[in-house]
Amino acid sequence: MSHPHPELGPPPPLPEGGLRIVALGGLGEIGRNMAVFEYDGRLLVVDCGVLFPEPDQPGVDLILPDFEYIRDRLDDVEAVVLTHAHEDHIGAVPYLLRERRDIPLIGSKLTLALIEAKLTEHRIQPTKLEVVEGERHVFGPFDCEFLAVNHSIPDALAVAIRTPAGIVLHTGDFRMDQLPSDGRLTDLGGFARLGTEGVDLLMSDSTNAEVPGFVTSEREIGPVIDEVIRTSEQRVIVASFASHVHRIQQVIDAAFRHGRKVALVGRSMVRNMGVARDLGYLKVPPELIVDSRDIEEWPPEDVVLICTGSQGEPMAALSRMANRDHPIRIAEGDTVLLASSLVPGNETAVNKVINGLTRWGARVVHKGNAKVHVSGHAAAGELLYVLNLTRPSNFMPVHGEWRHLRAHAKLAALTGVPEDHIVIAEDGVVVDLVDGRARIVGAVHAGYVYVDGSSVGEITDTSLKDRRILGDEGFISVVVVVDSNTGKLTAGPEIHARGSGIDPAQFDEFIPQIERALQEKAADGVVDMQEIRRVVRRTVGRWVSDTYRRRPMIIPVVLEV
Repeated sequence: MSHPHPELGPPPPLPEGGLRIVALGGLGEIGRNMAVFEYDGRLLVVDCGVLFPEPDQPGVDLILPDFEYIRDRLDDVEAVVLTHAHEDHIGAVPYLLRERRDIPLIGSKLTLALIEAKLTEHRIQPTKLEVVEGERHVFGPFDCEFLAVNHSIPDALAVAIRTPAGIVLHTGDFRMDQLPSDGRLTDLGGFARLGTEGVDLLMSDSTNAEVPGFVTSEREIGPVIDEVIRTSEQRVIVASFASHVHRIQQVIDAAFRHGRKVALVGRSMVRNMGVARDLGYLKVPPELIVDSRDIEEWPPEDVVLICTGSQGEPMAALSRMANRDHPIRIAEGDTVLLASSLVPGNETAVNKVINGLTRWGARVVHKGNAKVHVSGHAAAGELLYVLNLTRPSNFMPVHGEWRHLRAHAKLAALTGVPEDHIVIAEDGVVVDLVDGRARIVGAVHAGYVYVDGSSVGEITDTSLKDRRILGDEGFISVVVVVDSNTGKLTAGPEIHARGSGIDPAQFDEFIPQIERALQEKAADGVVDMQEIRRVVRRTVGRWVSDTYRRRPMIIPVVLEV
């Protein structure tokens, strides 16, 4: 197997007739999916998604792919192919289109409708081309064939990219549900046909590569949701991803059967379900939906609320309900159904929400105590099936953390893909498909770009480190006034502390140490303000570390007179 190495240098020029693939996100992580294909000087982008921040990234709203690799070549981009409308595949599109607004967006009807609704908020009118499974379209040197795949959102697509260098099959996110609620199966016949034609490189979803067997059918969730709504004596509040149309349909059907009205709560939920309903992907009986602002007028046993916040997001509706910071108040006897999987890293936030809801008397039904969710990603049995159908000459696992990529690579080796034809890459690693062989040839920068409020890319890793220190250890500011000619202390030190856990009275005993340190520097003729700041910082830092075993942020303020 080919493995990335930190010492990889910049890639050489792409050989004539070769195809270059660079993932700017989605490898070694769950989210931020974006792959750039290059042939004969032209570029094709597949997906452009976001990653959601971890607890150790305070204040960050979203994490984008780094567009630096293509920023000087945006005019070479033929199109952006969007496999489906989940945020980790489309969420960064508005930020890419800010840099070139007329890049064509290629996708299915629902995918384009949802991204267009998002772009409206950014005041961007996209150039778009709607495609359906079975169609082939040419974008510059890239001949793209689209195939239906089943996923946890309607209208998902895989794409086969044909160039003179060979055929690349990119599955996007998929599963092989044999009884999908919308009847739309993954096109295994199309995969097999491509296998017969000859797949030179398979890039396949790795999220569930460690899970044995096959995923459960979406239809098996319906009876569980129905039972929860049937047996609940008060309101039912269902939290789900705002894009999970199939799951919302099951909730609506169960509510209708049991005579309950439905209210949608949360901006993204209202927006996405409005789009899905208008396009016919969501079937809603007449007069079933009521405005969430009028929900208190209905008896609690006649109501189902569908809201966002299944991942414990602080500003989502469910978290605000748990914190008593929402117009809808959780009451004794309410039932809350978390109808989604738990994204890795969100366990603490979700448990906090569950505890908050339970505190107010709600019964919380979740994946841990009921079968209320099935994954939208193929398990190992399905991945083996696709590998055997397509029989790729080369294989590159995508969309997953390191353990998922390696597990998928092992599956490929079991099906007969030669180990030296299996490429495990990470973000920024450059893979060239030349003369039928995929190889790692170099690396480009592909770091995180942080969105914090209205700023994009202004927050650095150093800024986040400072925020973590402030959050964990607090800060101490020290103000001193010195003579600009002699460096001698003329006033202060004055010390202020917040969040450091240090008794302010202790500073009175320590101030003489700062004074002595400054006197020594002045005696040595030091008048440089930067050096005086360093002296103050070192002296305070050493004392706090020795006395309290803490490392707060220390901010020396030196004023000259």
